[in-house]
Amino acid sequence: MDELLEQEIENSVKALKAGKTILYPTDTIWGIGCDATNAKAVEKIYKIKKRNKEKSMIILLDTPEKLKNYAEVPEYVYDLIESTDKPLTIIYQKAKNLAKNLIAKDKTIAIRIVKGEYCSELIRRFGKPVVSTSANFAGEPSPVTFNDISEKLKSKAGYVVKIFQNRVNSVKPSKIIKLESDGLFTIIRE
Repeated sequence: MDELLEQEIENSVKALKAGKTILYPTDTIWGIGCDATNAKAVEKIYKIKKRNKEKSMIILLDTPEKLKNYAEVPEYVYDLIESTDKPLTIIYQKAKNLAKNLIAKDKTIAIRIVKGEYCSELIRRFGKPVVSTSANFAGEPSPVTFNDISEKLKSKAGYVVKIFQNRVNSVKPSKIIKLESDGLFTIIRE
């Protein structure tokens, strides 16, 4: 692994363990995140983004095997995740083991299994899910590149990751589907 990548993962894990927010490159767009089990850290993100607390956020995991630790997961979901080559966020029923202020009123949680050398390794080493929400203030467009992120938002993050800042990611925000209690699902974002 590249030395700079290694250092940035280490710095990010330290920041997350300390309850800080991080501004980081996800497998889709630049995001602002924190420890998904730390309610105080989650609260910081709502404040930074000026985001309505009724709007829940996505969490990221590194492997599908960890899903059952955080929500009710029907068996067919594993095939669905395996069969997609694009980023897919799934809204699961009966969220658990997460910060209470991260779980939606209907007890659901949106989770994406990430790919990518930085993000998946960060989550693996941290050992917990990480919040991911676009690195913008509520109501503003999602940033495509690091340079699209407002300087004001950058200054509010506890730690800003220093790699991949010049990379232009052709990936858009993930597709989002919601699992319904009857075994069907609804497409929320294409």
